[in-house]
Amino acid sequence: MSPQRSNRAQLIEGTLRCLERLPPERVTARVIADESGANLASITYHFGSKDELVTEAVVAGLDRWLAEIGRRLDEMAARAPEERFRAALAVVEESRRDHEGLARTFLGALAKAQHDARVRALLAEGFRRSRAEVARVLGLGADGAGRDAGGLALALFDGLLFQSLIDPGLAIEGERMVRAQARLRTVMPAEG
Repeated sequence: MSPQRSNRAQLIEGTLRCLERLPPERVTARVIADESGANLASITYHFGSKDELVTEAVVAGLDRWLAEIGRRLDEMAARAPEERFRAALAVVEESRRDHEGLARTFLGALAKAQHDARVRALLAEGFRRSRAEVARVLGLGADGAGRDAGGLALALFDGLLFQSLIDPGLAIEGERMVRAQARLRTVMPAEG
């Protein structure tokens, strides 16, 4: 690996460590450089700005989180889709607290994306990958309908995650989730 790639990877890893232990407003370029063991100027050199570095780190962290969920669910490949979905919800909930800093920063990146084309492009590409991976993990298929269903499931996971960041009491877990899904099915049109 060339020194440049190594330095770039160091910055992403250092940023992820910062995001896990610090509130987003305390994750400064200097803190990232110190945590990464990298030169402060290397942030601009490799990423253009601290915000772009943070966004790339968030996308990388979310990809890793999704891969972690996927690994835990791969052993359930033969199970029914409903069981895989319930298991995915449980794994997300179990791992949510480990990734709370990442999730908070992700929420901020979504707000920033409305005014920053590069951040928007990075997040959009991350969502495209995530939709396909969620579809794979849940056994929804690799076609367009499967990716759309993956996007819908991802919206549910993300939405509940964001609500629980605002107030942990808003989390919908376990049997409450099962009852809520059953209620939703009563108003959703059946495939016809």
